[in-house]
Amino acid sequence: MSKILITGGTIFVSKYIAEHFVHRGDDVFVLNRNTHPQVHGVNLIQADKNTVCEQLKHHHFDLVIAVNIYTEKEMKNLLDGLSDIQDFIFISSSAVYPETSPLPFRESLPVGHNAIWGDYGENKIKAENYLIQKVPEAYILRPPYFYGKYQNLYREGFVFDCAVQKMPFYIPKDGKMKLQFYNVRDLCRFIDTLMIQKPAQHIFNVGNKQLIDINEFVQICYDIVGTPLNPVYVDASHNQRSYFPFYDYEYYLDVSEQYRLLPDTVSIYDGFKEDFEWYIDHRDDVMSKKTYFEYIEKVLKK
Repeated sequence: MSKILITGGTIFVSKYIAEHFVHRGDDVFVLNRNTHPQVHGVNLIQADKNTVCEQLKHHHFDLVIAVNIYTEKEMKNLLDGLSDIQDFIFISSSAVYPETSPLPFRESLPVGHNAIWGDYGENKIKAENYLIQKVPEAYILRPPYFYGKYQNLYREGFVFDCAVQKMPFYIPKDGKMKLQFYNVRDLCRFIDTLMIQKPAQHIFNVGNKQLIDINEFVQICYDIVGTPLNPVYVDASHNQRSYFPFYDYEYYLDVSEQYRLLPDTVSIYDGFKEDFEWYIDHRDDVMSKKTYFEYIEKVLKK
């Protein structure tokens, strides 16, 4: 049994991680404001990540997993609150790579401003740099789009809803923009692998090596629901984000170093099927963007 601290623990990725380690039999602590239901079996440390957490100084953790840390200040507050650090994993972002860098993005590429993600990516870079300075042995993971159980963003859920309602699906341009996903179950498996193998490399791109374009993504979601897909292609004069849950931005990561340590991942179809089975009973847990439907009704259907 390990004593593990997870920042967050109540929303999507951090919630799934907390549940994973509880089921594994670890002594799991979560650091959050206690504004959402807690995972059964965790120990709550109620605090705001924007302040120095004095409560942490009374604990020793075998592993700290920083999930919902988005800025240098939040990282500093967390590290200042820890009396000692054994193992540390930071869930960063692929937004740290400039959109102008050559694809696929490799860990060896320089990080920098990304015009699509803006301050989000730059703040993640600052948090990474501060962590590297203070805890050079920490592991940093850079994922693409997360999906899976407890998803709180209205991405695949929107496609599922369209399929359940037997709607045509409005696809941006020719639908050939590639997407790269990462299942939260694979994230937990990779964290377990890192803690067992302790590789010398400390920054990893993580994700599914199988890329799918928008056409394939939508087709998979419709197949899972069991609805025939009737695609309607929308020209570039319409802002993609007005009717589709992903930016008009194709990027993907080289995840070969992850696969060297963990040579298999959940298949795209199986992962989204599990996602749908959870979603149909938990729609209210997802931040819905009904404006997609409004735009389709008011603009695209005319």
